[in-house]
Amino acid sequence: MGSATKTGRKVLAAILCLFALAAGCASLRGDWRTASRESVGSAPDPAVMREAVVQVYAARTVGWRGLFGVHTWVAVKPAGASAYTVYEVIGWRARWNDSVVAIRERTPDARWFGAEPELLADKRGEAAQALIARIDAAARAYPWKGEYTIWPGPNSNTFTAWITRAVPELQIDLPPTAIGKDYNRTVFDSAPSGGGAQASIAGLLALTASGVEGIELNLLGLTFGLNPFDPALKLPLVGRIGPERILRN
Repeated sequence: MGSATKTGRKVLAAILCLFALAAGCASLRGDWRTASRESVGSAPDPAVMREAVVQVYAARTVGWRGLFGVHTWVAVKPAGASAYTVYEVIGWRARWNDSVVAIRERTPDARWFGAEPELLADKRGEAAQALIARIDAAARAYPWKGEYTIWPGPNSNTFTAWITRAVPELQIDLPPTAIGKDYNRTVFDSAPSGGGAQASIAGLLALTASGVEGIELNLLGLTFGLNPFDPALKLPLVGRIGPERILRN
């Protein structure tokens, strides 16, 4: 019942937002300077959890773009570490001819300028520790450090998909709202989860099939899909519709 209620609220919220915007009676601009960056409590306290932790998050982006897409990031904490390191792409960094890749200590489960993050993967203990060095190496080898394009990519979701392809043990099913996850300059590759297969034309048209994602069709960055292995319907704007996923290893 709880899952069905949450799904209904997501669908209704998306429909109401679209109608409000079309009618000119809603604005999604907000004030990013005062928006909350507080933790939502999804990440274990490193002072208490001494084991290694790897988590992946997605949160709606700032302003009107949040109707369509999410920002994703990867957080790691090696065994015994006192803080998390977060790997993500920040588009505005390109304005200063800097790398768009940000690798820094920060709260892993902080709200993304007010938006509550959704936990997409949660690995702990030895299984997590074995992945951390590979995540770091993949992040540092990202080929589009000097580029950022909201649509169709490369963007923050392209970066996360680059990491998850390199570390398929994460078993990530990036949401259909992760626009840019299918961006690639290689037509044929593995799916963003690192398994299966994908044919993609610069993220504008893509077909994906894997045991993690199921079947997805990307049309101009809008993803439609069906996952029979982890039952879910995938739609643009709304995201994933189905039972809540069990993420712990």
